[in-house]
Amino acid sequence: MEAKDNKSTEALKISGDWSKQADELKDKHPHLTDSDLKFERGKEEELVKRMELRLHKKREEVINIIKKGQAASV
Repeated sequence: MEAKDNKSTEALKISGDWSKQADELKDKHPHLTDSDLKFERGKEEELVKRMELRLHKKREEVINIIKKGQAASV
């Protein structure tokens, strides 16, 4: 059960060109806006929460979506 708790509190680190990643996310999820995808260093959790609300997905799912985008842009 601890592993599940750790996964839900996993810290997200944004790497690479976020503007490119944000454009790719908007292509895949057209209802995401620039405002939803606004990113500031140190405020990753705010980004995740906005995406959770807009995509109607759980935190872990949103983090996986972001990580897939980061891996694709490398």
